[in-house]
Amino acid sequence: MMPISEKLKALAQNKGLLLSLNYYLLFIYLGLGMGAAGPTIPSLANQVGVSIGTMGLLFIIGSIGYTIGTSLSGRIFDRFPAHPILGASMLVCAALTALVPLIPSFWLLAALYLVRGIFDSMAGASPNTLLVWVHKAKAGPYINALHFFFGLGAFVSPFIFGLLVGFENGYRWIFWILAAYAALVGLRLLTLPNSPRPEHEKTETSQIAKAKIPYPMVFAAALFLFFYVSAELSFGNWIYTYTITLDLTNAAGAAFLNSGFWFSFTIGRLISIPIAMRFKPVQIVSVGLAGALLFALVPFIFPGSLIALWIVAVGLGLFMAPIWPGGFNLAGQSLALTATISSIILLGDSFGGMILPSATGKIIEWTGAPAMIYLVFASLVLNLAAFLFMLKLRQPEIKIPGV
Repeated sequence: MMPISEKLKALAQNKGLLLSLNYYLLFIYLGLGMGAAGPTIPSLANQVGVSIGTMGLLFIIGSIGYTIGTSLSGRIFDRFPAHPILGASMLVCAALTALVPLIPSFWLLAALYLVRGIFDSMAGASPNTLLVWVHKAKAGPYINALHFFFGLGAFVSPFIFGLLVGFENGYRWIFWILAAYAALVGLRLLTLPNSPRPEHEKTETSQIAKAKIPYPMVFAAALFLFFYVSAELSFGNWIYTYTITLDLTNAAGAAFLNSGFWFSFTIGRLISIPIAMRFKPVQIVSVGLAGALLFALVPFIFPGSLIALWIVAVGLGLFMAPIWPGGFNLAGQSLALTATISSIILLGDSFGGMILPSATGKIIEWTGAPAMIYLVFASLVLNLAAFLFMLKLRQPEIKIPGV
């Protein structure tokens, strides 16, 4: 049996693992930003002097920038080394994030969110593909781990907000802490060597280079991510406002409820790592969607109950956690993933974060806070439909020579 010291030494010399850990730092940043979005909406609305419903436009504008960046990132990362691009993008994100709580105008803030969305997309679109390039057929657990760190960041962020909510302008420190973290990660990536490259660059006989792209599957995978992200962000971004609007608890209680969702989400992502080693993506996604749909029904049975809402937040977080990476892994079994193909699929993620989460604020203003629950449930139903569409189009797993 290998001594613990030798195991640790072997891990330290595992270049694939070390690269993966650096990519995980990127997703902690994304999770921190996502978790801060919901709790800081009322404070930012007051800062720029607009209604909460109008603040929903920031999600659209930021997602437009994210979509633009995602559509460009595939071509960029297929042609140029990834690490310098990622490092520079994170430094730009750090500077823009630090400015958010200082902007007095809504439209100036919207312009900042547009530009930041473009650079945020570099951190969000590339790590999934880079992990496939590094770990190839064994990438599944690493991708699940990547999204665990997103959940970790999303959990920590509203928790910090809950601690700072009692201080005047305490929400500003959320953005400044996030900016400092982004700057440190950017500097690390700028000094990180050996950017991975796609497998088809290494051998002319690779089946990946010859594989015909099944565009219907690409479309189905994009739809899958679209409806999943619509449900996740509509709940995660607006559960705070939903709770306050219905007067179910105070601001601190709503922030901790939001944090409870992301904590459960994080635990679900952590559990999904060993699960991904033993079960197929089809099985993981099936269980995740079934559980999420069941918990999404609870508010219809117990409307206006804070206890029921906590059950929903915890249950949804736990069962939604493995759906995104499971769906991406499922698509990867049938597609030769270049950065360009991945960026097309990830446009579904971008549009999913743009349309419904942004519209939810206005819909709440027009019809009332309960509309958020209906929107989340409908998105999950359509997510299930897209999953069944993927299964119908599913192709045999592509074998990579040497794997």
